[in-house]
Amino acid sequence: MTTSPSAVNPSAATGLRIERIQARILDIPTIRPHKFSFGSISRQSPVIVQLWLSDGACGFGEAATIGGPSWNEESPESILHAINHYLAPAVQGKDAARFEQLIKQMDAVCKGNRFAKSAVEMAAIDAVARSLNVPAYQLLGGKLHNSLPLAWTLASGDSAKDIEEAERMLEVRRHRIFKLKIGARAPADDVAHVSRIARALDGRASMTVDINQAWDGNTARRYVPDLIDAGVTLFEQPVAQWNEEALAALTATLPHTALVMADETVCSPQDAMRLAKNKACHVFSLKIAKHGGLIRTRAVAAVANAADIGWYGGTMLETSIGSAASAQVFSTLPGTHHNCELFGPQLLVDDIVETPMQLRDFELVLPDGPGFGVTVVPERLERFDRAREGLTAVHVDMGRATATTSN
Repeated sequence: MTTSPSAVNPSAATGLRIERIQARILDIPTIRPHKFSFGSISRQSPVIVQLWLSDGACGFGEAATIGGPSWNEESPESILHAINHYLAPAVQGKDAARFEQLIKQMDAVCKGNRFAKSAVEMAAIDAVARSLNVPAYQLLGGKLHNSLPLAWTLASGDSAKDIEEAERMLEVRRHRIFKLKIGARAPADDVAHVSRIARALDGRASMTVDINQAWDGNTARRYVPDLIDAGVTLFEQPVAQWNEEALAALTATLPHTALVMADETVCSPQDAMRLAKNKACHVFSLKIAKHGGLIRTRAVAAVANAADIGWYGGTMLETSIGSAASAQVFSTLPGTHHNCELFGPQLLVDDIVETPMQLRDFELVLPDGPGFGVTVVPERLERFDRAREGLTAVHVDMGRATATTSN
């Protein structure tokens, strides 16, 4: 007896095979310089992936880095190369609805490269959800949260400007959770900067500091108590990624009013297991790019939930594509959460979607439309495309990568 292809692979019969993939780099200026301990950016350069299914449905994915390869090993250029020459050919013609299988196929041809894999997986999930006319969260376990309190990062480096910015955000009821990027200056100067802002806000907002790995263990133990006195309640990645011993020591000594959050130290589920075992932090910062996609973000979050570790919805300063994708998966997560910071689109001079996600009374409201719930405007992709003088994109056809140019 011969088995029909549709009996073996039902979704193939419904047109969920990956037909074509296109990736491009955008260059979008920011509304102001955004400073970190390791530098400053005045533009963001996300890689945008567009994926078509054989039934005509189309989905979008995104991989954004911060300052090129300053944050981790991947850059926009390396992400684009990995997608065009390895990942896209590996998934061409495959069943887009078998998300774990797509991840396995990408892992087989390309080690690491979590950001690149995340963008392809994201586009596949968006396309499948649009084909089925359901929100992506329906494919990710179902929605638990309709909205999430939204943080804003004060990163001009100037205390007066940061205070003015915070006051404006409070006045229009956009943000009352503020993260301060510190670590570029002497620790005492950073403490003074944070203290000035805390005094100005006078308990009207909660405060987090992101030290971006800038301190060693002794510096963290010396100055974190001063920051707690200033009103900081959450400390993100105070020490280097590798320095888990110092992270655990700091976590063990903090009072119950303050929490330590791991970011660069927690990328894989295995990282999460090790941190949980060593009681090295109180909170995981979840970012779909660093985990390698939405499915693996859920895996890291599952470890957090099992280990009684909280989670925080982090950002790589994505456009509305990556931000909406992040919101979809964050909406499905159980456990204690410590808000989110999906403010990337607000930091950019223009959005690339018709209607951004709504902000209402300090919270980001989850869109309920098909896929990630946002509609991309093709003209805006073209406007910011790095290759807009002669767009070169790789279209994957039958497993082969071929370059085409449009004028």
